[in-house]
Amino acid sequence: MAVSLSKHCFFKFPSKLSNFSPNFNTTFSSIISKRHFNLFALYPSCNSHNPRYENRNGGTSKANISAVATDFTEADTVSKEEEKYGEAHNEKILLPTNESSEGLLRIRHTCAHVMAMAVQKLYPDAKVTIGPWIENGFYYDFDMEPLTDKDLKRIKKEMDRIIRRKLPLVREEVSRDEAQRRIVSVNEPYKMEILESIKEDPITIYHIGNEWWDLCAGPHVESTGHINSKAVELESVAGAYWRGDIHKPMLQRIYGTAWENEEQLKAYLHLKEEAKRRDHRRIGQDLDLFSIQDEAGGGLVFWHPKGAIIRHIIEDAWKIMHIQHGYDLLYTPHVAKADLWKISGHLDFYKENMYDQMEIEEELYQLRPMNCPYHILVYKRKLHSYRAFPIRVAELGTVYRYELSGSLHGLFRVRGFTQDDAHIFCLDDQIKDEIRGVLDLTEEILLKFGFDKYEVNLSTRPEKAVGGDEIWEKATSALEEALNDKGWSYQIDEGGGAFYGPKIDLKIEDALGRKWQCSTIQVDFNLPQRFDITYVDSNQEKKRPIMIHRAVLGSLERFFGVLIEHYAGDFPLWLSPIQARILPVTNTQLEFCNEVNRRLKSKGIRSEVCSGERLPKLIRTSEKLKIPLMAVVGPKEVETQTVTVRSRFGGELGTMAIDDFISKMKHAIENRKFF
Repeated sequence: MAVSLSKHCFFKFPSKLSNFSPNFNTTFSSIISKRHFNLFALYPSCNSHNPRYENRNGGTSKANISAVATDFTEADTVSKEEEKYGEAHNEKILLPTNESSEGLLRIRHTCAHVMAMAVQKLYPDAKVTIGPWIENGFYYDFDMEPLTDKDLKRIKKEMDRIIRRKLPLVREEVSRDEAQRRIVSVNEPYKMEILESIKEDPITIYHIGNEWWDLCAGPHVESTGHINSKAVELESVAGAYWRGDIHKPMLQRIYGTAWENEEQLKAYLHLKEEAKRRDHRRIGQDLDLFSIQDEAGGGLVFWHPKGAIIRHIIEDAWKIMHIQHGYDLLYTPHVAKADLWKISGHLDFYKENMYDQMEIEEELYQLRPMNCPYHILVYKRKLHSYRAFPIRVAELGTVYRYELSGSLHGLFRVRGFTQDDAHIFCLDDQIKDEIRGVLDLTEEILLKFGFDKYEVNLSTRPEKAVGGDEIWEKATSALEEALNDKGWSYQIDEGGGAFYGPKIDLKIEDALGRKWQCSTIQVDFNLPQRFDITYVDSNQEKKRPIMIHRAVLGSLERFFGVLIEHYAGDFPLWLSPIQARILPVTNTQLEFCNEVNRRLKSKGIRSEVCSGERLPKLIRTSEKLKIPLMAVVGPKEVETQTVTVRSRFGGELGTMAIDDFISKMKHAIENRKFF
């Protein structure tokens, strides 16, 4: 489910745009025209397959000698590319999802089988493995020679032939021995491994006509004729290790998308192109926001000056709001003795995600993968009375986690990142109020950055868990009551909680409707016990407090990536690294431009002077760098001590006295209002 501060419709967009990408959930009409982002405003206007077989399958203007005397035809406010992607769609196309349409799910599952059949017809030596439906379509893994885009076209043509033949999909139940016999007869070793992993009998097989079959639990359409071949497209091919194990063979994974009709496919492809245009890796390079340097190593982020300014704004806002909500800020080390991670249990349960230990003066130290043990040590520095609760501590703490190089992806999957981490120590009867406080703070922070649509999940006790029934029930009820009190809709994930306590996970929805996991709130019964933390109650007896883990943004790196893609690099004025650029018509106005720049900077406005080129090129360059405002200075402006203000989207906003320009900018920045 989702919770929103405004009404909206949904559709699912693909999860496979990259090695690490979110679920998509929006309406086609919610793609925002770039002109609908007001530069002075905060907000834009605007694998669920069967578990049994889960491992298988502006305007121009002319004047005389003022700054606007130059013909601006060369510097159109919005580029042709932006016009292309900013075109409004009046008709809403509600794309179905696997969850909302079983028919679509069946189409996608059958497409995976049809594709596998086509591959083996064209490449008889190819061995099949798994072929499930996924969020936006389907894929199938093959053990075969590497494929090219030309091969994908051949495969799609063969699929179309199979679809036109309207072959029936027939379900058959066989014994385990019979299934084994058939697999051996067709020499499919991967299917034999899959068969061995299936625990239930009988074994089910699906046939396409009498020409091809696969181990499968279904479901499927009745015949290939139920698939609209014009609503199916093969998208890409990628390498994938069998069972995700780098020590096992590298397979060829073909991704495809399938829909009920051509209109849905076109809408999906349009959104896919828009997502590609918003890719934070490209925008980050174009706007010089960040980089990942090969000389330093993969997954390690370098924040460039412009990106660092945005990070500073995020951090500053985060700190102010946390202090207002009663949190104490912490700074803790990046390393600690290995023994600390033994006590916390990370070396037992999280070792594969941790870096190797280092020896310092005959003692072993470890880079931290998490901040929790450090905050517990701060808590343990003194004895606490029940009267001191709740105790809230927060830190923007950098952690380091081992990731395979193949899984690294821009800012979304890195090896070193800064979590907006916080921990609350409280009494049993304070859990609900503390959770509600976290929900309020989460909403306040996310709204500040333009996110007002969320998907909320409450995960309950798993089969294996620490802590007694009573405290689990009390904590889970407290989380439910807090969500109900907040008025947020949520979905319950039965048994999906961590072994140490129930949790709330919140996904934010961006301008394209994609869902990003950011915020999490987790009750923990485990670490307080492991570290033996206590407090003194009203009877002077030592008791164990409740510990709540929570993060709002998740990590600064990933959240920044989401922000870039949400705004397509067109940050609102208050968040833009350069808010105004002063442009002289000729170099004779440079001295006055520098004076304007000094005055803007003295009022806290992020500005700069750019010169050395003809004015149209200066404007065009500023627009490509997505700078919100340009203050153009010509002879007339110098004479009248004014600037002619030009907006990246709105064109000319008129000539203003410098003090008026500063006043309007300050008001817009501070209140996140229109200029």
